[in-house]
Amino acid sequence: MGMSVSSGDDDSDLNSTINTTPLVDIMLVVLIIFLITVPVVVHTVPVELPKASNVPTQTKPENIVIGVDKDGDLYWNSLRIADQGVLLQKLKEIAVLSPQPEIHIRGDLRGRYENVGRVVLACQRASIRKVGFITEPGQK
Repeated sequence: MGMSVSSGDDDSDLNSTINTTPLVDIMLVVLIIFLITVPVVVHTVPVELPKASNVPTQTKPENIVIGVDKDGDLYWNSLRIADQGVLLQKLKEIAVLSPQPEIHIRGDLRGRYENVGRVVLACQRASIRKVGFITEPGQK
């Protein structure tokens, strides 16, 4: 807000009005921001969201860790696997065991999601019941 005051000796030239144009501009911007953000904040569909908890993995000797590096190479308990066919064959062999071991997938952060998705698909085709992902714990 500004106020124009002349420096002359004549008081008749004194302009004592306040310029409200910047105030109106700011208020219109704030109004537009509120009109845009309020519908985002208000949830229109009443759903009960699931509660998530992060439980540390209980590493058992029968668990199998499948690693996928950034280039898409596969590792079965730190031993390199040639291709997806070999992975599917190994998964089918352990799928018939009782109790069935859990599969833990370790995917590289810089790798493509497609490579991890192929491992999940192979687990699904082999009828593996428990598949999990190993991640680094987040910062609190």
